[in-house]
Amino acid sequence: MSSVAEHRRAVPSDAEAILNALPNPVLLVAPDGRIVDANIAAESFFDISAQFLRRQSLKELVPFGSPLLALIDQVRSNNSAVNEYKVDLGTPRMGGDRLVDLHVAPLTERPGHIVVLLQERTIADKMDRQLTHRSAARSVIALAAMLAHEIKNPLSGIRGAAQLLEQAASPEDRTLTRLICDEADRIVTLVDRMEVFGDDRPVARGPVNIHSVLDHVKRLAQSGFARSIRFIEDYDPSLPPVLANQDQLIQVFLNLVKNAAEAVADLGSDAEIQLTTAFRPGVRLSVPGKKSRVSLPLEFCVKDNGPGVPDDLLPNLFDPFVTTKPTGSGLGLALVAKIVGDHGGIIECESQPRKTTFRVLLPMFNAASHFDQSNRDDVSGMPVPSI
Repeated sequence: MSSVAEHRRAVPSDAEAILNALPNPVLLVAPDGRIVDANIAAESFFDISAQFLRRQSLKELVPFGSPLLALIDQVRSNNSAVNEYKVDLGTPRMGGDRLVDLHVAPLTERPGHIVVLLQERTIADKMDRQLTHRSAARSVIALAAMLAHEIKNPLSGIRGAAQLLEQAASPEDRTLTRLICDEADRIVTLVDRMEVFGDDRPVARGPVNIHSVLDHVKRLAQSGFARSIRFIEDYDPSLPPVLANQDQLIQVFLNLVKNAAEAVADLGSDAEIQLTTAFRPGVRLSVPGKKSRVSLPLEFCVKDNGPGVPDDLLPNLFDPFVTTKPTGSGLGLALVAKIVGDHGGIIECESQPRKTTFRVLLPMFNAASHFDQSNRDDVSGMPVPSI
């Protein structure tokens, strides 16, 4: 008899296997408040083994007076599921704030037992912010098209008139006509940058070595705007290729490194920029136009030790025209967010004094799925991306 029980413990049931495969913590709470069962994600969340969790009462794990306890009582009395969002389950033992979304439901097969599912806000916020970034980038598409038509055409006439006046102008007046031409060119350049937001043409993507991209960006930076800044590299050499367009990735990271260089410009010899790559499984994102969720296991970071981003700007940092620079246009990070979004990825910023991190999460290259997508593009008349 004992050998049968041991076999059951060694070989989990299908239900246990499914429960343990979930990325979110799940608890089963008995009528007396004891934890009856927990999945692997719950072990990680509470930093306690499932065996020890089963000896605990839920009250011993969550903060005193936690809304979770009231939700469980409500579910028992109403016998219906409830949700609660942005609940802090942080305790001194777990350290810091632990904001989660709660999904609490009765287990009909076992009266009085309650299932509690936790979704950490860190992942949910990434999804929310990414959707906001995409929406913000799309919101300037119509504006970009209008500016291209309504501003660039008259500017060419203004510039042409200034060049004609320059031919008959005195040396003093030529300074003014040259100023008119220079300012007209500057405005055209700004409008050209905005036109990129309206470019919805499919981009050729294939396997890209991210370390080659970062090395290229670092060389460009060290030969120009970041000449006196120390670079630190912390790379995972075993990373698989990223599914991307190499030129656009260079544009993304060159922009991020340039922002970091400007942030640390006043630190002198202490100025520092860190480039990191890592494999972070577990993040999945719903991409517009696709039914399946895309895995984003590749993490690339640009970190600096500058003063940080003001708290009031941080939530809208990737929106168009939001900038911390006195002479900035506020389009650089919006364009970065658009490119990352077009690649089906996520970009986020975490900032505090002396530590600002721009984190990019992207899908890795999969030869089989990429070949299948290329064939579908070819059948539909779209150009097949070259690899």
